[in-house]
Amino acid sequence: MQAALFYAPHSPMRIEAIDIAEPIGREVLVKTAASGVCHSDLHAIDRGSAPPPQPVVLGHEAAGVVAAIGPHVTEFQPGDHVIACLSFFCGKCDYCLVGRTNLCSDKPNRGPDAPPRLSKDGRPLTQAAGIGAYAEQMLVHENALVRIRKDMPLDKAALISCGVVTGVGAVLNRAKVPPASTVAVLGVGGVGMSVIQGARIAGARQIIAVDVVDYKLERAREFGATHVVNAAKVDAVDTVRQMSGGGVDYSFEAIGFGETARQAFEMLRDGGWATMLGVAPANATVEVPAAALRREKVLTGSSMGSNRFKVDMPRYIDLYYQGKLMLDEMITRHFRLDQVDEAFQAMREGEVIRSVLMFD
Repeated sequence: MQAALFYAPHSPMRIEAIDIAEPIGREVLVKTAASGVCHSDLHAIDRGSAPPPQPVVLGHEAAGVVAAIGPHVTEFQPGDHVIACLSFFCGKCDYCLVGRTNLCSDKPNRGPDAPPRLSKDGRPLTQAAGIGAYAEQMLVHENALVRIRKDMPLDKAALISCGVVTGVGAVLNRAKVPPASTVAVLGVGGVGMSVIQGARIAGARQIIAVDVVDYKLERAREFGATHVVNAAKVDAVDTVRQMSGGGVDYSFEAIGFGETARQAFEMLRDGGWATMLGVAPANATVEVPAAALRREKVLTGSSMGSNRFKVDMPRYIDLYYQGKLMLDEMITRHFRLDQVDEAFQAMREGEVIRSVLMFD
């Protein structure tokens, strides 16, 4: 099959033929239909944070159709339409047993004596996030998939896999934003737009979008933002505090920098809750004044929207069909697999909310 391989930071992806194994145990082989281009993959390329060893098959925001199943799979059959999720889980560890499967501490994988899932010329390839979605097929554990209704467009379904479940889930699952709250969202790419939608669905009365790209801020209003702030033109913290009458109840950082996480914290009113969603560099730190903590302000993180994806994702599809979750509008452009570098460049330049690679 064809796949996009990442060999080294700041280098173009290479479209090459690779080998994929047959499913064993509880594995499922999926024909990839669509794969979203996520900012965390761009970080892997630009920051050199891709998992070793290289080459790596990146991509994790995907949907497709089951092609084959391993002998111990009971949940899926060939022909099922599915969404993949990097929050795959064992179902047995302490986190899984208390319902926090997104924090699973023993993610299932092939044993050391089993052949690699992906290889090229006999050499194993790294499957990023356990998914490897920039490829014509994905071989994953059944606990990395959820079955969805067959009338759901698969390019829209792919967005739910990561960006939507992360953003909407951070609002509904992690922060548990109540109706009539005030919310600020720093960074309005795919995840930030999903946060805005989650806040709208939760019934927030004020949703302030913060970014440095006017195009994205204009689009943010379409998704539910009531106010916008261009942080390149004004002091974002002071402006948000003025707009919200002293600070917001909830803020969400969807960029991935310590500085913007600090700003999200400073935008809070007393008793407020700031959640960091962005994928920060490994050495990033966030400093906040201790006095603010005594006013019961909270700075926390969220892993993939604190999801229970096998339950959450079908519910988000229901919201899509009810007209409450906007997915069509999030896709700015479609690309082919051999245009993946072009898709990343469009992301760097702020031209897109979300791009999707199509395989058919």
